[in-house]
Amino acid sequence: MNTRKTELIERTAKVKEDLAEAAKAAGRNPEDVSLVAVSKLHPASDIRALAESGQVDFGENYVQEALNKQEVLTDLHVHWHFIGGLQSNKAKFVAGNFGLVHSVDSRKLAQALHKKALSLNVVQDILLQVNIAGETQKSGITVDLLPQLAEDVMKMENVRLVGLMTMPPFFDEPERARPVFSRLRELREALESRLGTQLPHLSMGMTGDFIPAVQEGATLVRIGTRIFGARTPRV
Repeated sequence: MNTRKTELIERTAKVKEDLAEAAKAAGRNPEDVSLVAVSKLHPASDIRALAESGQVDFGENYVQEALNKQEVLTDLHVHWHFIGGLQSNKAKFVAGNFGLVHSVDSRKLAQALHKKALSLNVVQDILLQVNIAGETQKSGITVDLLPQLAEDVMKMENVRLVGLMTMPPFFDEPERARPVFSRLRELREALESRLGTQLPHLSMGMTGDFIPAVQEGATLVRIGTRIFGARTPRV
């Protein structure tokens, strides 16, 4: 086994161990929390190394980069997550190619995914991204507009709403992100009551703040740097 593969496997195992400990500390079943390894800007060979060792979920941010990786990794049984900002004119490349889209934040984008999914005769699972802190530089639907967007999405037969996603502000102290995670859980519960359906997923928590995220109910944790190391800058 080469050095890079060994390093990736060991890092991933340590992250999963920490995720399990955080879940147990919160009285949760560790199996209810899935690690999404954020492989953006890292080579397909890294994904292969981890997939062959049992890692299933991988997150990508950039459409063309992700599709290129998928093309050379068709033999792998992995679950692809699209977690980056997505323009509606690129939705046609995403629907049907990713098991879950985390970053839906408008009716226009949801409709574009629905249209493509309909043409493929598939149902695309999505999360609604919520900008809880109201940061102007970040994507996400505002809290007050979330219920209407959720109701609109529920009327689209070829997209399936399965939960919510958020990205808190960057804090030096992870605990400061806890109120954002707690708020997303509360919003999910309110939506479930309003819509009369279960929304099983909360996508929240990254390398620097995943422990409070798990303790507040995260089911999908997006971790990249702690597994893959520093990223190669995009050109």
